[in-house]
This record gives sequence, C-alpha cells and structure tokens, in this order.
Amino acid sequence: MSSHAPGRRRVRRSLAAGLPLALLVSVVAAGAAAAAPAGDGRTGKARTGDARVIRTATLPDIPLGAFSNRLLPGTVDDDRGVDLGGIGSDIFPAGRTGEFWTVTDRGPNGQIKVAGKKRRTFPVPGFDPAIVKIRVAGDQVRVLDAIPLTTSSGRPVTGLPDQAGRDEAPYTYDARTPLSYDPNGLDTEGIVRAADGSFWLVDEYGPSLVHVSARGKVLTRYVPKGLQLTGADYPVAEALPSVLLHRKINRGFEGLAQLPDGDLVMALQSPLSLPDADAGDASRTTRLLRFSPRQRAVTAEYAYRFDPVDVVDPGEDDTSELKISSVVAVGRDRLLVEERTDRAARLHLVRLERRADILGGRWDDDTASPSLEQLDDPAAAGVPVLGKRLVVDLGRVAGVPGKVEGVARVDERTLALVNDNDFGMSDGADAFDARGRLVDSGVETTVTYVRLPHRI
Repeated sequence: MSSHAPGRRRVRRSLAAGLPLALLVSVVAAGAAAAAPAGDGRTGKARTGDARVIRTATLPDIPLGAFSNRLLPGTVDDDRGVDLGGIGSDIFPAGRTGEFWTVTDRGPNGQIKVAGKKRRTFPVPGFDPAIVKIRVAGDQVRVLDAIPLTTSSGRPVTGLPDQAGRDEAPYTYDARTPLSYDPNGLDTEGIVRAADGSFWLVDEYGPSLVHVSARGKVLTRYVPKGLQLTGADYPVAEALPSVLLHRKINRGFEGLAQLPDGDLVMALQSPLSLPDADAGDASRTTRLLRFSPRQRAVTAEYAYRFDPVDVVDPGEDDTSELKISSVVAVGRDRLLVEERTDRAARLHLVRLERRADILGGRWDDDTASPSLEQLDDPAAAGVPVLGKRLVVDLGRVAGVPGKVEGVARVDERTLALVNDNDFGMSDGADAFDARGRLVDSGVETTVTYVRLPHRI
C-alpha cells in the first residue's frame, strides 16, 4: 500500500502513542485488513503435476517506529513513513499450526547514485533487527510477538555495516550524509530455533553464524578466521574457514537449516569472489557448510552448482542474479535448496553425502588456481558436487510472489513461502518524496502456502 493512500496517515497517528505490541497489532489488523494478492499472472505447466497456491495471507500496515520503539524505546526517532516489513528473510515453524518464527533483515536500505557511484542508504539507521513470531489467520499475517536483537549490555545491534573498507559505506536516506559503521551491526537472514529455546541466525556482513538467546541477546557470533572484527559488544569467535572472507558484498550467508541431530547447514547466497569479483559474478558454484553447535566448529563443506540462470528465470541472462535464499531440512541428511532470482525460484532436493565434503582441501585455499568458482565444470575437474533433484518450479506456480526468501515445510506436501518486500522501498532518488517520506513500492509481505502434488 502506498504511504499516500487515503486514510493511512490518520491510522498512523492513532497508533503512535505507544500501545502494547499485541494491542497495536490487533488494532492495525482490524483497521487495515488486506486482500490476498491475485498473483503476477505468470502461467505454465508445473513439471510435477501442477503444484498450486492454496492460501495467501498479507501483513497489514504497522508503522515501523511504533513497532521498534515498543521493543527498545527511543531507537527510532523518525521512521520516514516506513511500515514494518522485511520479515521475509526466513521462516521457521513455531510448533502450533499456522505459527512461524521469522526474522527481519538489516532494515530499510536502498541505493542512490551520486556522481556515478552507488551509495548504500539507511533511512532508519536506528532500526534494530528483530525476531518476529507470526500467525497465519485467514488472509492476514498477525504479529504475535517480537524479540529485539541486543548486545551483551542490552544495546541494539543495529543493521549498519561493520567495517570500513570491507562493507559498503552507510549514508542517510538521501545519500548525502555519511553514517557511522557499527561493529555490532548484523544483516540477519536465516533463522532456526534450537531445542533449548535459543535461536541461530546467519548474517551477510561477516558472513557469520549468530547464536542468540531466547530473549534476543547475542551469545556468540562466529565469523571467518582472519576477519579481525573489533569493538563488538558481544563475544566474537573466528571459527569459520578463512576463504569466506571473499564473500561478495551483500551476498554472505542467507540460508540456514537445522538437521534432526542439531547440526546447522549454512548456504552462501552467491559464489565467492575468487580470485576476483568478475570470477564470482560469472560462476555457478557456491558453497554449503555444516556446523556443529556441540563442537562449535564447521565439520563439512560442500560444492553446490546452480542451474543456468535462464533455466531458473527464463529471459534472464545475468548469472550474477542467481542466489540461494533458503535451505530447509527434510530428513537426516536431506535439504530443500531454493535457487532464485528476484522474479523466479526453483526448489531442489539435495542429499549431503560424506564423500562430497571438501572442507580443508585445495578449494579452501584462496591462492588455488583455478579456484573452485572458476571451474566451468567442477565435476569434470574431480570436485564432488552435490547431486540434486527438482521438486517444484515456483516460477510456474500462479500466485507465488517474487523475491521469495523464506521456505518452511508445513507438512509432507505443503510449503509456506514468505517474500522479502524490502520494507516497501525501492532504489533511486525517488524512493522518498520532497518531505523525506517513503514513496511506498506497494509490495506487501505475504505468506503463501503451496500444495505439492507429491510428498517431499
């Protein structure tokens, strides 16, 4: 919904006074019931017997400032007309039917060109990433609870970049004024909940794996060896392979799965920039890593091969648009892996075979030539690439939104998908009006149930 829609500003004023979160959400839901989207009109026969959308629910408009300040008072002084969104970074079953844990990303952000160079903007720099518990109820997504992410001393982690020279420089909403880096900052993506009630998240900046208490306090952030992140107000452990230091900017870890034995599987969103950015952009080989919470160490690494970009998204010819955004455990050693662009996605079934482990070998040496990412056919070069089988082409299922970043299994034949609406933001100088208020993109956060013709 546009920020200039009739009546919206009146609703916003009535909520800004600081209601309890549950009451705030119920009032907004009652006054802004959203209709299910009709889909993007794409047609085509699904390979697996016509998977179909059976339910779509939409998150109603909730002012971001009111939401954030109820969790950590005073963190947002001006939300610039932005609503709560971005909770589509991932989705994980919460136990009860229709209930899920989700996580926001780093918050509203965009890009504006200044003197021919893109600058990363943070219109609400005080925003603190949060874990959000939701319920799918009819055609609405209701917020049941929210947990702010905090440092050891209780401060917000923020979503600002960590390190100058490694991460993009942050700017204000109009790209005119530099903002400070924050070593506590997290660009949170995947989420799972452990048996003890704590959470595990992945982050794109490090890239890193983050262990968070049930109340949102960062317990440990696991980062690549050699990252040398200093100044963080929580424990930082260099426990991941140093080759991950070559992650593409804004393309660190995005997918996270929890196997039945408690081990975690992290997916790099895109191939590493090895030996350089051009090689990474042209590559179709990314990596999955297995982490043992008991050993606090990576125990396996796997090479994963994308399909050609025009297979994932017909009409797209830019290989760098390929991403892994979600991985879901569906057995002791099996995963669903989502390959996507911003317009289309396909889910593959993958088995983590012991013989495919490449951890500690030549492909973790960043001086190896050619690098894993440079190989046109890794299997022919002797790399044990993970095998995969297509489960569903979501790009051929009418009613599935674009930019699906989170996937959860509801039952053996039903998936819940959540999209990232980027907080209603778009790139460019026109993202905000002359008063500095958001010109909403109209893209809503939705949870979409897809029924498959066969069991997973």
